[in-house]
Amino acid sequence: MKINMSKLIWTIVMALIGILFVLPFIWMLSTSFKPESDVFKFPIEWIPKHWNLVENYRTVWSGQFLRYYWNSIYITSTTTVINVIVCALAAYGFSKLRFWGRDTMFVFVLALYMVPPQASLVPQFLLFNWFDLINTHTGLILLNSFSIIGAFMLKQFFMGVNNEYLESAKIDGAGYFRTFWQIALPLIRPGVATYAILRFIWTWNDYQYPLIFLKSKELFTVQLGIRLFGDQYGDVYSLMMAGAVSAILPLLIIFAIGQKQVIEGISLGGVKG
Repeated sequence: MKINMSKLIWTIVMALIGILFVLPFIWMLSTSFKPESDVFKFPIEWIPKHWNLVENYRTVWSGQFLRYYWNSIYITSTTTVINVIVCALAAYGFSKLRFWGRDTMFVFVLALYMVPPQASLVPQFLLFNWFDLINTHTGLILLNSFSIIGAFMLKQFFMGVNNEYLESAKIDGAGYFRTFWQIALPLIRPGVATYAILRFIWTWNDYQYPLIFLKSKELFTVQLGIRLFGDQYGDVYSLMMAGAVSAILPLLIIFAIGQKQVIEGISLGGVKG
């Protein structure tokens, strides 16, 4: 059996790089299981000799962390659903519907992506304050209800849908929305799943908007909760790592469930984009 040495070397190199990327997470997970006295032992005990798992995670979850967790789950899930639907509708309109000024409008939308989000914070704050949406979850959800990058990404997937499918649906009497919902959208399911997972991750990790638009601690998200937890236990690394592991756990679950769709969506986008 002939071995391709070049391919073997590259495989080993990429495997080593992959291990380097994973090591910080493994250390974080291992540290969250240890008593504080064992955190900085050298050489590193990757598998703890003394376990403090229950006590560490009980301390993290005994306060307001559960409330922050639920707030993040509610905001992130609702935002993801609304954002994906709105972006998919916009992408379908820009890719499959013909109307005057469509391409010019899309170029204008893309140009807005060049504006830094921080530049619009003051106008957004004043507008939401006028509508009495400051310090509400509804305000946070509305802030993230549309994404230019999401509309652009899904538009590329819709461009790969054969127009004959849509024309056949029109001949059968389907309207615009029914054609979108029952024909076009299922054909780009991997792309929708990919963007939905990315949107979930971006919203879950968002720190800026909750920090500015939320005032009451009972409305805080898990990212703000981690900051408050750090203020209280910043010098106790075992507890901080337990909080960090708890914060990223939903992201790992979401990605593990949808990784097949993500890979398929990236492959589909690479071929048709």
